[in-house]
Amino acid sequence: MGTLNPQLSLLEARILGVLVEKELTVSDIYPLSLNALTAGCNQKNNRNPVMNASELDVQAAIDRLKPLSLVIESSGSRVMRYSQNIGRVLKVPSEAVALLAALWLRGAQTAAELRAATERLHRFADVSSVEGYLTQLAERSPESGGPLVRLLPRALGAREPRWVDLLSPAAEAVNVVPTREHEVGATATPDWRGEVEQLRAELQALRERVDQL
Repeated sequence: MGTLNPQLSLLEARILGVLVEKELTVSDIYPLSLNALTAGCNQKNNRNPVMNASELDVQAAIDRLKPLSLVIESSGSRVMRYSQNIGRVLKVPSEAVALLAALWLRGAQTAAELRAATERLHRFADVSSVEGYLTQLAERSPESGGPLVRLLPRALGAREPRWVDLLSPAAEAVNVVPTREHEVGATATPDWRGEVEQLRAELQALRERVDQL
């Protein structure tokens, strides 16, 4: 029998995303102290939603993640430090870990946005490569724990459909408006919220590219 995928809170998912991000971008301070991990969770840039978690909140979330082996605690010279163990626990490759981290940090995104968001975590050759890994994550067998991501229906006015992770509550908070509009029928108004959200995501991806130049 397979092990069911863990169900994470938004803060727990954010912690895992931060650990992956910092491991691959600022390895000199990794594993992270509680202070550094809290700062990463509360970053204003490259985060959606923006959080304001306290160190007590983050410590409590870490204490829930440790029994799942998703976070490993180690003692540094003076403080406890934390690292992630996602690939081994979920039995997915490093490419998939990078994609999950981007979803945990920034919410639902298109394959193109995910490729831009993961540029410093893993360089995918093209969007098709991203889609290939996402499809594998979406089609995981029940024996492996079941799907880890899902492709959302394309929002009205959006050019591409978005992907969302299934471990955190993020999947429950998206695409509510389009569903209701489809129930109303052909007279429903356009999904302007979906358009705005899509534009925001594209703007964020462009900002990330500028930051990397």
